Amino acid sequence: MQSLWTKIAGRPRFPTLEGDAHADVLIIGGGIAGILCAHRLHRAGIPYILVEADEICSGTTENTTAKLTYQHGLLYDRIIRRYGMDAARLYFDAQCAAMQELRALCQATDCDFSERDAFVYSLHDRQKIECEAEALFRLGADATVCERTELPFPVAAALRVPGQGCFHPLKLLLSLAADLNIYEHTRALAWEGDRIRTEHGSIRAKKIVVATHFPIFNKHGAYFLKMYQHRSYVLALQNAPVPKGMYVDESDTGLSFRPHGDLLLLGGGSHRTGKSGGGWEELSRFAKEYYPEAETIAHWATQDCMTLDGMPYIGQYSRSTPNMYVTTGFNKWGMSSAMVAAMILSDMLRGKESLYAPVFSPQRSILHPRLATHIGDTLLGMLRPTAPRCPHLGCALRYNHAEHSWDCACHGSRFCKDGRLLDGPANGDLKE
Repeated sequence: MQSLWTKIAGRPRFPTLEGDAHADVLIIGGGIAGILCAHRLHRAGIPYILVEADEICSGTTENTTAKLTYQHGLLYDRIIRRYGMDAARLYFDAQCAAMQELRALCQATDCDFSERDAFVYSLHDRQKIECEAEALFRLGADATVCERTELPFPVAAALRVPGQGCFHPLKLLLSLAADLNIYEHTRALAWEGDRIRTEHGSIRAKKIVVATHFPIFNKHGAYFLKMYQHRSYVLALQNAPVPKGMYVDESDTGLSFRPHGDLLLLGGGSHRTGKSGGGWEELSRFAKEYYPEAETIAHWATQDCMTLDGMPYIGQYSRSTPNMYVTTGFNKWGMSSAMVAAMILSDMLRGKESLYAPVFSPQRSILHPRLATHIGDTLLGMLRPTAPRCPHLGCALRYNHAEHSWDCACHGSRFCKDGRLLDGPANGDLKE
């Protein structure tokens, strides 16, 4: 099970860090957020080291569908209602600035970038679409409501935003990474003051960025309360009608559609990690009904960190860790949000104020209606009397028959049948 993006020649390889090292900045995590942050520090001449426990881009980044858009579902109406117009404008402006930066990088790289219209649709609720359209109109966005789409089924309404895009994520990121100071197969094990201990030594740094998808240090920031993880599935279909635009359902469990050359990337089957969901079986049933001539040439799954209010956490890791920073919780919109993180953090690491930082602050309130549900699911996982247990915080693991893995419904860690770690926040394999 590998995504289309992994079929790329000339992948750069990086050494393992043996012994001790030091730098002004240590970046932990070699996905899109870590690489973009390192790229900006590299251009600014800031000494840094990036360490990756496996190979760069080997986690969520290689399994994305790489849709580049500021249209993040029906988020802007929710931001306005919860945080006000000023917060929504900061979020919108940050995403637009990030898209401009990424577009420039894509156009300077052979990474299959193409400009596309983006649509978010609702099967049954036109009012939701109209409310989001009004929010985007107030922000000055070019957005229109329509009923006719390229989809093979009717919708109540869809919100169209022109001038968005999609690209090949690994072609871009591996090109950027070739010149960066990176160590692969170098797992960060523990934080000890100004040092991070690894398997073969330690790294001293004035400032540390945790870009590990889900933060790995549990004693600070309470990210185990602030977030949960969600799995989504993708089929790459040949001989299916390929839409010109990119489409996503406003429902968390709906379908997404994205063109890639002559292929249709069909996404969906989503569920909270550690729980049941439609998976590839749901996508296959849909493809058989609507695209009977189509052939599946690749399939894969991805995992996303979901925050309670739908916005990422970017900034100081916690109030008690002034020299440690974090980027996490992209809520399935990691392309533009990773660049937002790189912009904010590269400013903060250089002692500069970031205009966009306040709206993404990890110290914002977690008092949200979803908090009670998340705590309830976590408590159920911790109290369930089954084995094996997740080494992260001791929750019960459930076997995922579709992917042949042990999954944690509390915080999303996943393990192979033999106990090898697949996804964090756990930072090691299952014990015997």
